[in-house]
Amino acid sequence: MFISILNAQECVASSGQTGGAGLGSFVPIIIIFFIFYFIMIMPQQKKMKEHEKMISELKKGDNVLLSSGIYGTITNIKDNILEIKIAENVKINVLKTTVSQVIKDEQTKNN
Repeated sequence: MFISILNAQECVASSGQTGGAGLGSFVPIIIIFFIFYFIMIMPQQKKMKEHEKMISELKKGDNVLLSSGIYGTITNIKDNILEIKIAENVKINVLKTTVSQVIKDEQTKNN
């Protein structure tokens, strides 16, 4: 009888010590979140800002490559719509956001 009372007291004493471990188990999750933020989210935000800057600097006469793979020259800009000349007497209207890159003159001479 005396032994079972001692065992009961040990169980009560050990269960009270595990209360602080709950906060410690969140530390690895928080560390993993910060790792993902610096490896994945931050570079993506930087890339989006660079793309927005490039789009805001578009002007008439720029040679552009669209995300669809179409290459052409900007002939007119209206708000968010670009008129692109892709061939002789062929012009298309596209959204500014579809421009993936501006082609420099040095790159067009190589092709």
